[in-house]
Parts: sequence; C-alpha cells; structure tokens
Amino acid sequence: MSDDLICVGSIGGSFGVRGDVRIKSFCAEPSAIADYSPLTLEDGRSVALTLLGPVKNGYSVRLSGVSSKEQADALSGEKLFARRAQLPVLPDDEYYHTDLEGLEVVDTGGVTLGHVKNVQNHGAGDLLEVHGANLKTAVLLPFTIAAVPTIDLKARRIITDPPEGLFD
Repeated sequence: MSDDLICVGSIGGSFGVRGDVRIKSFCAEPSAIADYSPLTLEDGRSVALTLLGPVKNGYSVRLSGVSSKEQADALSGEKLFARRAQLPVLPDDEYYHTDLEGLEVVDTGGVTLGHVKNVQNHGAGDLLEVHGANLKTAVLLPFTIAAVPTIDLKARRIITDPPEGLFD
C-alpha cells in the first residue's frame, strides 16, 4: 500500500441480502468515514460508500459495485483506505497508526528494543506491538505519554520509558 493511503475501516461481511456490508470505522468520529468516500480497497479498487445506519459494532453501508450478498461476503475482512490529503491534519501529539508502524523503538539509554509492527486497541487504549531480534515474543507497549514520551517521525524512532520488566 502507498504511504498516501490511510486505513480508515474494515469490512465485517454482508448485512442483509441486497449486497450491503457491515463496516467497522477506525475514525475518531466513526460516522466520518462516509466523508472520505470514495475509499480504496486493498486491491486498489475504488468504491463509493453510502452510510445506511448504525449496527452493533459499526455501520451498515452500501458500496458501489456491490449488489449481492455473495459479492458482499467476498469482501469480508477487506480494509478500507482514504487518501491522506482527504483526512484532517492532526495536532502534534496525535498520529495515524500507519505512521507509527515500522518505527524503531529505543529505550531512554538509546538501546534498540525492536520495531513497531502494528497498533492494537482492545478497548483500554492503544498498544504498540513491538517485535525485535532479542524478544522471544511480541511486546505490547502501552501507548501513553509515560511509556512513550518521544516520537520522532523524521528520524523514524520512538523513545520509550517502558514499565519495569516489560522488555525483560
């Protein structure tokens, strides 16, 4: 995927029998996903999105070119992308998840701990999934100002002061 594309949601599967789909929005204001239409699928296809209404854990939507339950089912799990230029400019202390992925993670002494593979959120706040050569398993680093005091996007580096024992 291009650095110009930001993941703003994902398709959860069909909703009904007319080709509508369930989506999960990753936008700060979930309904704003409709403002960024048309969106791009992972394979590069462009789809116009029409928000139909809220459903459990997301929205039901109609996508251009999708008119059957079978077509909708085939899109289950697909990610939806908007162009960076369509999205709001973020304040200095906020980041798009895609901008954090791949950044080097170092401790306050400059020792490399690993790299951010992705950003997760299980309801209690964002966690940076850190993978590294010296780590037996992935480490989930809380994405808080206390644990991650410095992010330098230009240097592609995160400086962390992790909770004690997290990287042992």
